[in-house]
Amino acid sequence: MNEIFKAIILGIIQGISEYLPISSTAHLRIIPSFFGWKDIGAGYTAVIQVGTMIAIIIYFWKDLMLMTSAIVSSGKNGDYRKNKEFKLLVNICIGTIPILIFGYLFKDLIRNQFRSMYIMAIMLIGFSFVIYIAEKFSKKNRTSDDLNTMDALFIGFFQSIALIPGTSRSGSTITGGFFRNMTREAAARYSFLLSIPAILISGVYELYSERAELLASSENMLSLIVATVVSGIVGYLSIWFLLSYLKKHSMMIFIIYRIIFGIIILVLLSTNLIF
Repeated sequence: MNEIFKAIILGIIQGISEYLPISSTAHLRIIPSFFGWKDIGAGYTAVIQVGTMIAIIIYFWKDLMLMTSAIVSSGKNGDYRKNKEFKLLVNICIGTIPILIFGYLFKDLIRNQFRSMYIMAIMLIGFSFVIYIAEKFSKKNRTSDDLNTMDALFIGFFQSIALIPGTSRSGSTITGGFFRNMTREAAARYSFLLSIPAILISGVYELYSERAELLASSENMLSLIVATVVSGIVGYLSIWFLLSYLKKHSMMIFIIYRIIFGIIILVLLSTNLIF
């Protein structure tokens, strides 16, 4: 029962922090330490992210169906360049390339050294200033329909920065969108859609590579399932909240939260209250 309770807590943390620009990996690494729980590891983290990916698929089901049907309709009509849904699908595929390359090249660092709480705290604080700069100076006059190949690669590069825990996948991709002058809502929507292939691929890869440990017992497997389901439910609500919030508000509340959270972590580390 204790493992199920932990799974619910971890699922809630994942669901809230995956799509808010506050770093899910940092929260999954740090908050459990307050309870004296050991690090759940990169594998467990990647697998329960699949729950939040399913939340995206459900939330954006209509958009995904339009992109899928665009493949067929564009093929019949030969209007690949004019079809907005097909163009969006292509940009998502192109934008996924950087994180696949960097994720493969630095997979050992991601699983080990990058999970240092000091690195997470520094990235929470440091990248907040990058978000602030992008938020402040972006013209915010473009949507996903206006993106080209270079825009997709640029935002994809920013998504790959989120391989360093503490950055935040949504925070980094939305920031990349701001630097390409996307509106807040458009940047968030594109960020969510762009995360689907990255989360799916990393989740499947980690489940396969860490299957012996993750599925070592029925209790571990049940814990993983519970955490994934809970993260999906909470993640759906987080998507709705962020898209609604960004229609009228800036990212400032998240920037302030990240800085405060990062400072708290450094203070706790310096006093050996967490380690």
